[in-house]
Amino acid sequence: MAGIFSLRKGHLPEMEDLESLIKEYQHLLRVDQIDEVEHRGKRFPLTTVELGSKDPKASVFALFGGVHGLERIGTHVVLVYLRHLLQSLQWDKTLQRRLEESRFVFMPIVNPVGMFHFRRSNANGVDLMRNAPVEGEGSSSQFFSGHRISPKLPCYRGEAGTMEKEAQVLCQVVREKVFPSHLSFVLDVHSGFGSRDRFWFPWAKNLEMFPLISEVMAFRDLLDRSYPYHVYDIEPSATHYVIHGDLWDYLFAEHHESNRIQESIFLPWTLELGSWAWLRKSPLQILHPLRFHHPLKPHRVKRILRRHMLLFDFIHRSLISPDSWLLEGQSRRQEYETRAKELWYDKR
Repeated sequence: MAGIFSLRKGHLPEMEDLESLIKEYQHLLRVDQIDEVEHRGKRFPLTTVELGSKDPKASVFALFGGVHGLERIGTHVVLVYLRHLLQSLQWDKTLQRRLEESRFVFMPIVNPVGMFHFRRSNANGVDLMRNAPVEGEGSSSQFFSGHRISPKLPCYRGEAGTMEKEAQVLCQVVREKVFPSHLSFVLDVHSGFGSRDRFWFPWAKNLEMFPLISEVMAFRDLLDRSYPYHVYDIEPSATHYVIHGDLWDYLFAEHHESNRIQESIFLPWTLELGSWAWLRKSPLQILHPLRFHHPLKPHRVKRILRRHMLLFDFIHRSLISPDSWLLEGQSRRQEYETRAKELWYDKR
């Protein structure tokens, strides 16, 4: 992956890698430059790529990275998986058949200006994952949950009633390319919290029970049965702290409200890489501009890029074979809700 270790301000090797993949595999990809952001005379495209079925109702697995500019490792993980798929399509007949009935959507670089300048926020100082018109609730709300004090401080939400261009584009991508599907997973890759890899589902705004908790529990059981030694802590986003303005809360609520008759399933997940472990092993990393948001040791980067491919392939296969877990979740709803209460919600 070109430029993966050459991280410095004013340089965006991730964009070069994406453009290289598009050029090399243009016969397999459908590329869409949704918009662009301009900053200090430079233009940064906001680009998605798709591969697989063109049927809008086909199962969709959408992957996003780089919402926070400091968390470059999320973009790297997404790009490496995209390259894996494109290489595999050259020879893997099983994958070719899977893509006849499903689709991948990739948006690896949501916040290119933040990534270019080693910032968590975008060019306007806004934290995109605090920018949606959603208010967090409860006593676990903290300063880093989101605020409107100043764009000079981290976790700034932006002005009330407005959304940044990058956040609007992300929402547009999900509405146009994901919502029409009968069954869709979104995976947004982040880093910077805890020493374990966490697999989060809504809500981030509170610890009320998620409306699709039985489907989540059924998927969780399938993962546990298939890979009993997996490394992920699966839990609601708000287990540790509440977030104001979470984009996935906003989009899920919109889909859920408009979907009472269509009966399609939209499950947004966040993969939060346990980056504190990198800092524990390399304490001097705290002096680097990326701090604990990105591993700096080359062997550690490679390990992380390998670590999650199994999960991504598992998610894709589960979307193609949903009867093995989705119907189970719906038929055992009461049981799963009771288990979820015991696991997460009764601890409030």
